[in-house]
Amino acid sequence: MSVYRTFYSRLLLNYLAGLLVAALSVASLITFTLQDIAYDECVWLIAIMLFSMLIMLGLEWAVFTRQIRPIRLAFYESIDSFVTMQTIYLRTHLLPMLIVKRILGPHLFGLALPAAGLTIWLIYTGQLSISPYYVLLALLGGFLLAGMHALIEFYLTSYYIRPVLEELQLRSLHLFGRELTLGGRVLIPLKRKLRWSLFLIGASPLLLYSLAVQLRLGDWNINHYAYWKWAGIVLLLGLGFSFFASRLLTRELETPIQYLYRRMTEVRSGCLQMEASDLFSDEFSRLVSGFNHMLLGVRIQADRNDQLVESYFATLAAALDARDPYTAGHSLRVAEYAVQIGTLARLPKQVVDQLRKTALLHDIGKIGIRDAVLLKEGKLSEQEWEQIKAHPVLGEVILRQVEPADEMAAYLPGIRSHHERYDGEGYPDGLKGEEIPLFGRIIAVADAFDAMTSDRPYRKGMDADTAISILQEGKGTQWDPYFVGLFVEAYHRKQMREQTRKQTS
Repeated sequence: MSVYRTFYSRLLLNYLAGLLVAALSVASLITFTLQDIAYDECVWLIAIMLFSMLIMLGLEWAVFTRQIRPIRLAFYESIDSFVTMQTIYLRTHLLPMLIVKRILGPHLFGLALPAAGLTIWLIYTGQLSISPYYVLLALLGGFLLAGMHALIEFYLTSYYIRPVLEELQLRSLHLFGRELTLGGRVLIPLKRKLRWSLFLIGASPLLLYSLAVQLRLGDWNINHYAYWKWAGIVLLLGLGFSFFASRLLTRELETPIQYLYRRMTEVRSGCLQMEASDLFSDEFSRLVSGFNHMLLGVRIQADRNDQLVESYFATLAAALDARDPYTAGHSLRVAEYAVQIGTLARLPKQVVDQLRKTALLHDIGKIGIRDAVLLKEGKLSEQEWEQIKAHPVLGEVILRQVEPADEMAAYLPGIRSHHERYDGEGYPDGLKGEEIPLFGRIIAVADAFDAMTSDRPYRKGMDADTAISILQEGKGTQWDPYFVGLFVEAYHRKQMREQTRKQTS
């Protein structure tokens, strides 16, 4: 409650202070520029200003209570959902911009228009003898003061809402266990904020001075042509300078922010190698240095994570191979052949790496098969063969337990499908052709070649040429013809190179 009360009291004090300054400014203009008007006319002008200010205050209070109500709700009433809390959080972020609208709107509809309208009416009825030209100058001055007031309130409110936002975050975590966030949304663009602020800061003194001088000169007439001839040029030059200088300074501040944002986007997409260039000589240089230091830490951590993952896959493959000394190294060799096929197929580097890891664990399901069946040297019974055939599904089930699940998702289809046949006669799902996942079709070729060329207790491994011939015979029936073709062609090229080397040596 104390956070809200402090925030609320500061908003009121800031507004009252700004209103007092504006009132004193208007009173000063009336006192020092309209000294020659009659007493009763001064009374009329003061009455008009007081009446208009009462209308303005009434409008502002109505708008203010409406704007602050959602924030008050979070502190004095129970919030029943996270969505409601998120809405209040968003509304609090928007409060500085809403306050600008709250100040400019009532100044126009509650102060400027009623005051100008009543003054013009009194001039028309003869109660006031001042020129309508002064009403125009007063309107311009009122808008200018309202803009300055709104600018100050905007930045003060931006500062005062931060403790409220922090308190809302704590309440959300306490009530719903979730953190409030804008999700990267830009509610008030920096470009717009700085450009208008800098322009007002530069233009306001110049415009106020011009209005004050004109009030002292009196009505517009031909005698003032010489004054406005040079004053107008100075005014245009000053306003032009304020406008372009505000754009240049905005760009100067926006450019490094956008540059760092682009680099953050690249890092988020996985590009960790390229550091941010030190292109800036101000405080942004420290931000670039801090960003690069943070990126170095991220790279180190990413490398360690990659090493852990590699060790995890290699350890599982080694544990599997250790169960059967006759198939030791099988997983590593299948992974090597699979990578060779994937490279020949010009798969992306990241996909080839996923293929290699999938091949390392393609037989991981055999961990769940009893030694009496897995290590049996004689012919398997039908029941035992069914147990062996269950290992692709068992491997998928085992790896589904590994977290995070989304990191393992890429490997599961290849593990489940590496014993499917291209003609649909394989297992466990009887998939056919390109229904079989990509990794499953590649690993099937690599697995078959290593199985045929490796020794078993009950048979000696066949030579590579015979295995290659069997692969060629099974193109389009047992194995994917495209991947068999790549593997066989690479094998023949290797054989030709070896023969050429022997002949030349």
